[in-house]
Amino acid sequence: MSTTFRHPDILEIARRDGRVTVGGLAERFGVTSQTIRRDLANLTRAGALERVHGGAVLASGLTNLEYAARRRLNAVEKQAIGRAAATRIPDGASVFLDIGTTSEAVARALSAHRGLMVVTNNLHVAEILRAGACGEVIVTGGTLRAADNGLVGPLTVQSIESFRFDCAVLACSAVDETGDLLDFDLQEVQVGQALLRRAREVVLVADRSKFRRNAPVRIANLADVGRVVSDAALPGTLAALCARAGVTIEIAIDAIKKK
Repeated sequence: MSTTFRHPDILEIARRDGRVTVGGLAERFGVTSQTIRRDLANLTRAGALERVHGGAVLASGLTNLEYAARRRLNAVEKQAIGRAAATRIPDGASVFLDIGTTSEAVARALSAHRGLMVVTNNLHVAEILRAGACGEVIVTGGTLRAADNGLVGPLTVQSIESFRFDCAVLACSAVDETGDLLDFDLQEVQVGQALLRRAREVVLVADRSKFRRNAPVRIANLADVGRVVSDAALPGTLAALCARAGVTIEIAIDAIKKK
């Protein structure tokens, strides 16, 4: 396989897993480690990857991945996370689902629930729940972000401040080594911060790739949420942080295995 054909596959693996390793790629493509290092160097110069010890991760940049690419990234894992998060939401609860493809997975998993009041700033979530019988669906006001059909801005925050939610499902673009929850859009971050003020429990839904990425704007810290639902064990330092703060960690990997 030539370099030209390897590069798209390397990027797809990095999007799926959050990072790539020299050894893993060399074995996959049947080439030497030196060849893979050259591939990673070329992709790094092109701005697609960032080198780390033993491999590379997706370049952080200052903008998020395009929406359709985020939908494809770890899609099976997100569905498992969605099912696991939905099981913690009882019938008759008031729930907020925010912007994000994992939040959409939670919405799909709520189809069997009854008597919910779901508030969202995600038009995809509203569409998913529109034809169901799970309960009332309320869409916040706000400025429409065409890239992902999300609503953001002061009117969105004002709408959230009118409620006291039993549960808010929060997504983010990255979690750094200190446990800070990060995103790319300041207005979306302000929505997340409003949720932390107005929900009795905040559930962070984050697949494993989020713990290997970076983003420029801070929402809060892992210690500020009540539960984390992921598809893999958190890095040791983050697991310890959650233990100290009393944050419950739930791994949806069993749901993936049963799929």
